[in-house]
Amino acid sequence: MAWPRGSAGKANYKEMYERGAFALPFFICLPSRFVMPSLYLTSGTQEKGDTMLEWMLMPYRRYFDFSGRSRRKEYWMFILLYVIIAIALTLLMLAGGMAMDPATGAPAMGTTFYLGAGLLGIYGLATIIPAIAVQVRRFHDQDKSGWFVLLNFIPYVGGLIVLVFMCLEGTRGPNRFGPDPKDPAGVEVFS
Repeated sequence: MAWPRGSAGKANYKEMYERGAFALPFFICLPSRFVMPSLYLTSGTQEKGDTMLEWMLMPYRRYFDFSGRSRRKEYWMFILLYVIIAIALTLLMLAGGMAMDPATGAPAMGTTFYLGAGLLGIYGLATIIPAIAVQVRRFHDQDKSGWFVLLNFIPYVGGLIVLVFMCLEGTRGPNRFGPDPKDPAGVEVFS
């Protein structure tokens, strides 16, 4: 990247800052993807608002939205966030529990264990609705009914069947559930 000089350079820096090329004014020499690289990992071209974190949080913004379509990227980024938070809360539980009481020899759970268990339970309950909604929208992306989510209740193989469906690409172009979310000429995803 060629760095501009003179008064035209200041205008370009201001334009780049407004576009989001810099994270904070005092990091003026570092593009934002060097400041916080984990939030700027993308697959393909970098679009405005196309960060990993925004994809992870999109199902929470569309909490009760069971209509429309969702890309595979939205579903798998949501699952990744769910797994990261579940692992962190489980580690919090293990850090504060599973000790032996020296007086009785019985297992003793510390307050950190109960804090982690409580937070994990609350997070699990708060995530049920967006998890179902994003699965319904993934089925809609494949031009299937959202009721296919009920396949999860088939013992042993139901979850595997849904896993395969979640890995399949959606139908190209518009279908009965809405426009193609991967269509570059379509509506802005993060609006």
